[in-house]
Amino acid sequence: MEKYSQFRDKGTAIAPFLPVPTPPAGVLWGPIHALLFAVRVPAVLFLSAFYFVVLEWLPVGSFIRKCVLWLLLAIPGVWWVDLQVDGVKRGQLAVSPDHLPHPGTIIASSFTSPLDPLYLAGIFAPVFTRSYPSTRKVEPISLFHAILLAFSKPIIVPANPERLVTLKDLKKKNPRSIICVFPECTTTNGRGILPLSPSLLTADPNTRIYPVNLRYTPGDITTPTPGNHLSWFWKLLSKPTHYMRVRIARSVYNSPRLDSPNGAGSSLATGLDTNVFDNLNLRNEIHKEVDEEGVVGVDEQKVLDRIGEDLARLGRVKRVGLGVREKVEFVKVWTKRRR
Repeated sequence: MEKYSQFRDKGTAIAPFLPVPTPPAGVLWGPIHALLFAVRVPAVLFLSAFYFVVLEWLPVGSFIRKCVLWLLLAIPGVWWVDLQVDGVKRGQLAVSPDHLPHPGTIIASSFTSPLDPLYLAGIFAPVFTRSYPSTRKVEPISLFHAILLAFSKPIIVPANPERLVTLKDLKKKNPRSIICVFPECTTTNGRGILPLSPSLLTADPNTRIYPVNLRYTPGDITTPTPGNHLSWFWKLLSKPTHYMRVRIARSVYNSPRLDSPNGAGSSLATGLDTNVFDNLNLRNEIHKEVDEEGVVGVDEQKVLDRIGEDLARLGRVKRVGLGVREKVEFVKVWTKRRR
């Protein structure tokens, strides 16, 4: 993949936009994969149509909706095998409700696969939003739109600016709901965290923001390149199982004060895996990603740095300087060479 070397992060050599290759199935597993795909396709299509065409418009409780969504995950063999929450010991999650997203809070989630919004809807039933690198406002979207977003081309400037709102206003309209933000603005292969959108800076300073990272094994069901719907469904439905690992960090606030909860202002990591000069370069790259409306101040950048570092730590990856603009160029090169 040397021909895509210009889309590798200079500091870490990570290429967050390249698809993860699928291991060869072998002669024995080939017929089994074909059989699993043939059996699962009708069930997934029926449940999807039932949920998005019928159930989503009926006045039914959230429990029924979540059951159908979990069944949609169970049929392809997506198993939730591990959940880790910062500051909570195993078996103590029930007595630590503030460590999990709850109504009136915001989820800042990594974005690698169409399964991400499906899982988040099955657990938290949030209001999904789409972020852009050029503005602080977000666009409210449906679950179906959030799933399609994982297959879509990255966009820098929103097509419908009249639909944009701030997170603070969106929370006022939905006080009993969780709001989900994908601050990277586009999908990756899960091997790096992109510079974050300034949309998180419109959250109320008293609103908790929970960084959430989702990882999959094997990682070939991520969708860092747009399109490829059929090949992704083949990877998802033809394999016996897929494992999902969920990591939730301590909540942070949209406040750079050092005395804010969890010290949101002290965002730069000081571990052995972090280089201070890398963080300075990251800040320079992030400033290039926004226009005048989305210019980020020094104190505001501390908030984004903290959330970005948490997402990278949860996923055991590093932050990269490549952003949406670089992915737009990558998609052009990728599409041209694939043709």
